Amino acid sequence: MANEALLKRIEAAKRAVVAQTALLHAEFGRAESRWKSDGTRVTAIDVAISENIFRELGAQFSGDQFFSEELAETDAAIPVTSTYSWVLDPIDGTNNFALGIPHCAISLALCERGEPVYGVVYDLSRRVLMHGGPGFGMHDGDRVVSVLNVAPHRESIVGFHRPFDPALLPSANAVLTQFKIRGLGSATLHLAYVAAGLFDGCVDFNVKIWDLAAAIALVRASGGEVTFINGAQLPMRSFDLKMGRIVYIAGGPIVAARLRELVKI
Repeated sequence: MANEALLKRIEAAKRAVVAQTALLHAEFGRAESRWKSDGTRVTAIDVAISENIFRELGAQFSGDQFFSEELAETDAAIPVTSTYSWVLDPIDGTNNFALGIPHCAISLALCERGEPVYGVVYDLSRRVLMHGGPGFGMHDGDRVVSVLNVAPHRESIVGFHRPFDPALLPSANAVLTQFKIRGLGSATLHLAYVAAGLFDGCVDFNVKIWDLAAAIALVRASGGEVTFINGAQLPMRSFDLKMGRIVYIAGGPIVAARLRELVKI
């Protein structure tokens, strides 16, 4: 049974994310962008949502650690030392958000000793709050849902982003020949849609832990599997803006097994 400290944080996480949805919708397709040194886009709304969520949570849980790509005070790796920590991607799919393409999300993970134990993801395109964690079930809005777990077939859908590294193209092409593909521009939504039973699986070659942490908790809650192909990422020992790209697969047990056969590096 979950302890009171964990339950309080779960309820606070849902409130904190919901409180930012009005700002997300109000600035959708309007926010001005700038480009960071790593070539990724950021808007003032990314920063504002990070500050607002962490201000609210920090007032309640001052002993926790708070990690956001947009608020890190240093480029150096920050050790995870607290029992509870939070990993936030204030707008996963910032390019979509800035351009007025609705596939984007607020993604907040609660971690215990570096493991994601609860995720809260707000899907702007569907106006749905997804939340859950192992032992708590997976909630897609008002529905309790689970992963698809059927043998791959010609209508199976896999969320997919083309690899940045050309050496990974053979693995990418193996997936392309086996599944229908959706590329939404949001790694969080790809993985969260697996948890919600909307996608059969997903594959990505380019992501960082803040793209995945919340949705990992969702997939685990709904009976799915997440497998890191290029090295273990959890429990999270440190938060590192300079971390390497993660290669991973996810899906219900049957599809996940097939994707592990296809994606080799």
